[in-house]
Amino acid sequence: MPEWICGCCGRWRVSVQLVRGRYRYRLVHRYRAEHGGGANVIGEVGSVAELEELLRRHAPVGLADLREAA
Repeated sequence: MPEWICGCCGRWRVSVQLVRGRYRYRLVHRYRAEHGGGANVIGEVGSVAELEELLRRHAPVGLADLREAA
């Protein structure tokens, strides 16, 4: 499953899944270890335009800030 993370802190992640022939983009915020770790799913959308809107509303990063996870 491809995944992109933000280049600034690595806490914002976007994963891509193929579900029934359509791509789903999931935005996740990961908590730091000193705050207990874990992840919070912010939302899941079906297009890049919707993903951009989701990022704009909920995250301090945009599509240009994401890079492919190693």
